[in-house]
Amino acid sequence: MSAFSDALCTAAQGPTGMTTGEPHEPVRTSWADVHAKACAGARVLAAHGIGPGDAVAVLAAKPFEVAPIAQAAWLAGASVTMLHQPTARTNLMTYAQDTAAVLSLVGAKAAVLGDPFTEFAELLDGSGVLALTVDDLLAEPGGPAPDVEIGEDLPALLQLTSGSTSTPKAVRITHRNLWANIEAMCQAAQIRPGEVMVSWLPLFHDMGMVGFLTLPMCRGIELVTVTPTDFLASPLIWPTLISKYRGTITAAPNFAFALTARVLARPTTRELGLDLSCMRFALNGAEPIDVAAVRAFLAAGAPFGLPETAVVCAYGMAEASLAVSFHPWGTPLKVDTVDAQALEIARRAVPAESGRSFPVLGPPLDGIEVAVRGRDGAVLGDREVGVLHLRGECITEQYLTVDGPVATQDADKWLDTGDLGYLVDGEVVVCGRVKDVIIMGGRNIYPTDIERVAQSIDGVRAGNAVAVRWTTPSGRESFAVAVESREAGDQDAAERIRQAVRSAVTAEIGARPATVSVLPVGSLPKTPSGKLQRSAAARLITPPPAEALPVRPPAPEGLPLPG
Repeated sequence: MSAFSDALCTAAQGPTGMTTGEPHEPVRTSWADVHAKACAGARVLAAHGIGPGDAVAVLAAKPFEVAPIAQAAWLAGASVTMLHQPTARTNLMTYAQDTAAVLSLVGAKAAVLGDPFTEFAELLDGSGVLALTVDDLLAEPGGPAPDVEIGEDLPALLQLTSGSTSTPKAVRITHRNLWANIEAMCQAAQIRPGEVMVSWLPLFHDMGMVGFLTLPMCRGIELVTVTPTDFLASPLIWPTLISKYRGTITAAPNFAFALTARVLARPTTRELGLDLSCMRFALNGAEPIDVAAVRAFLAAGAPFGLPETAVVCAYGMAEASLAVSFHPWGTPLKVDTVDAQALEIARRAVPAESGRSFPVLGPPLDGIEVAVRGRDGAVLGDREVGVLHLRGECITEQYLTVDGPVATQDADKWLDTGDLGYLVDGEVVVCGRVKDVIIMGGRNIYPTDIERVAQSIDGVRAGNAVAVRWTTPSGRESFAVAVESREAGDQDAAERIRQAVRSAVTAEIGARPATVSVLPVGSLPKTPSGKLQRSAAARLITPPPAEALPVRPPAPEGLPLPG
């Protein structure tokens, strides 16, 4: 057996498990019970001819179902692909087409469906993909898993990347990759028996699936987990569960920290008697981290005992299985403030009293190397901004694409992340994505800076502002901004928001938006994991008459970086 699959079996020998069903009907299931169901499921898969190297797709929302389904596939030697879940606004015809493309991409031999998605089984008729419900797979437990050879280089996860819809792409994560990253995360976070992990993260995203289901399931860590729907319906459920179950480890994208900070600051929350003193490791990752949001969360949590060192800013990506670097836990938030002009024009992170502020994301995890390279591939020095490259045992070697497998690494096993950043004393700082950077007058302007300013305007929904490249009729490159607001239908209110965004961005960034659009709630396109899709958003922005036209060509391959 691989080290990973062996760990799944070992964890099943202990007393720990997972609690699901909060806040209405909490139910605790031991990892031993999960393993017994998984063994039964692995036998069912084997009986259908599914074994080492085969792919199993999963469309299920409930963690207590996903855990044994995924483990069953792994015990049978198969890989797992978590399918993106449709929402109330999803066009089901488009979803069916996109899902068929994903199933073809990963070569799925079976798809396991849980409530409320069992009706999708009929979409698989005639596709050659075996459709199984959770009940079909998880029959009465009893007996061992099938005796199969599970090598370290078999795929364990075929993880869909953000935005994988009509042109999907999957990251091929082997047992070796996965176990190397889990080991490194446990070492860096010092995860030991007795920890309690609390999560609401979606399981079709790598942070939820790897960090807050796979890791506790194979390391025997107690887990309390609800769904993203539970959190979005009532963000207070997150700190409430931490308090109730004495959670020590959690994680979320930046928007959730900002949202929860506002909830914790309400006077009525003080009456609940929450105790967050137990939380030692609250990872902030998966999207650009706003220093102001982290500080607001820590300040709002302080009256409830939240330690000032609780938030751990991190860098990760599916290509690394999950994590690349963690800020050292137990230490205060570390912020690097640099001169904006030097950053944007000279591409150097020069320390300054005021300017651009980035969270420092810690040193690379054990076994991972990070290098910063210029456009010519030359390795850059400390505080020189370039493209981050990764190398290590947890780094994938292959993408699966509609055109076939594609290597991810160069001849020296380095992976180009597409992220701009720099190193400071060996610690990682991320500035933005290469493809999103706006170039004006020789400056590299990061859209996240513009978006943070826009979100600060009264009437703009938090986390729902986007800045995109824009070209004026004269051919000058500029940028445009779109924001969501509940007041979009009120012409006077929308004009007030437009003017306020334009003025604030111009004052803060030193560059004027070509146009600002105020859109109704739910307009901005996002990936299934909740990230803004800037290129798609550009099509929603209305240019002012004879003033600007949107950029349509594909993103450039690189930027004028030093070296």
